[in-house]
This record gives sequence, structure tokens and C-alpha cells, in this order.
Amino acid sequence: MTRFDDLGHSVALSAAPRKVVSLVPSLTEAIAVTAPEILAGATRWCTHPPGLDVPRYRGTKNPDVRAIVAARPDLVVLNKEENRELDHRRLTEAGIPVWVTVVEDVDGALRALRRLFTVALNRTEPAWLTAAAASLAGPLPPPRASAAVCVWRDPWMVCGPGTFATDLLRRLGITNAYEDGGSRYPRVDLAELKERGADLVILPDEPYPFTEDDGPEEFPARARLVSGRHLTWYGPSLTEALATLGAALRPMP
Repeated sequence: MTRFDDLGHSVALSAAPRKVVSLVPSLTEAIAVTAPEILAGATRWCTHPPGLDVPRYRGTKNPDVRAIVAARPDLVVLNKEENRELDHRRLTEAGIPVWVTVVEDVDGALRALRRLFTVALNRTEPAWLTAAAASLAGPLPPPRASAAVCVWRDPWMVCGPGTFATDLLRRLGITNAYEDGGSRYPRVDLAELKERGADLVILPDEPYPFTEDDGPEEFPARARLVSGRHLTWYGPSLTEALATLGAALRPMP
């Protein structure tokens, strides 16, 4: 049967794919938690669930396409932002069905996850996804703080507009100080970042691994270390994202 992924690409699928390779860490966790028997491969950055024992096909930006093709999976799962169009093309030209997800905000993440399971994988919506949607529903709280969300240093880069993390933080009453930053992940000068006036500077542990000794020293009193998985992943972590981030970002100014 033919289905259409989030980019509108036609994907020829078996009735229920039984051998799936995921090149997106958050989607790897989603599939492993929901249908572990079908997960047949992942990247080395797929760290959840802990102890995941599947073949690894290098990284999200440099997957071992030849090895994936040789394994002949029923489906490979990609994401528009995290993976390369080049690898999508190479896989499809080799006859491997590929499903691309598109995630730019919370509602888009829930929609992409729902379509992945109910359309691409031909399964019922998992209970954790229903619970996540319920926890993220409702009106947005009034803004109570602004934040700069750093994703890299040297050069410093932050989350700009149209990002999943920006939309998730809105649900905690936190506005992105770089929501008018133009690009989705703009480079910023450290001096400008310090002078931006954000109430908080959020430092996740991925993609750049900010730690207590690497990052907070630049922003005394304003720095907050958080779990990158809860800030940027869209999968089972969504069920606890607001509670975990809310605790990490207290006390609020």
C-alpha cells in the first residue's frame, strides 16, 4: 500500500512493517518503547531506552547507507531537520522505503508521532502518546520569564523562532528571547548574549554537552542546566517534559 509521509512523499509500505531502522534518537526511543520487536537499527546517538541492543548505523548526519541497504529493512525513519536529504535520496534510490517526519512545534510533534504509528507502522496510538497529548493540552500560561536557549558554544548558537524547544517552553510561561532571531538556530556573539536581557540562559546537555563546569560560569545566577532529552526530544519523554523542565527552571524571576 502507498502512504504519504510528512513531506508528502509517497512511501510504498507493507501492511505492517516488521523491520524498521530509525535514524532519529527521539523516534528510536518511541519505537523501542512501543514496538521493540520491529526496531532493527539505530544511530550511535540513540541513547534511549538505556540498554538498547540493536545494530548501529553511525550518526544522524553520516549514516552507513550501504549497511542499511544491505540489511533490507521494511522502513527507515528520518526527520527533516535531523537527517540529510542526500541520505534520503540514496536510500530511496536503493529501493528502501523511507518515512520523513517534520517537527517544528509541539502540536506538529504530536501529529508526526501519531501519523508515524497509525499510518506508517499501521498500529494503534500508543498510550504514552495519548498521555503526552493530554499533558500538553490546554491554554498557554501567561509569560513569566524570558530565556535564551543555547545549543552550542564556540561559536555560541541559540534556538530561534519556529523550533520545538521554543514552543515547549511557552507551555511553562517562558518566552524565547531570540524568537525574532531570523534563522531557527542563529549564531550569536557572547557579549550580545550576555547583554540580551533574558531572565534565564538555558543550557541543555545536548547537542552541546553543557555541564556545571562548562557554560554556567558565563551567566552567573541566570544559567539553568536542563535535560536535552526533555527539551528537544519528541517521544515518551513528552509525558514528563513539563514537570521535569519546570523543576529545573525554578526559581523563576
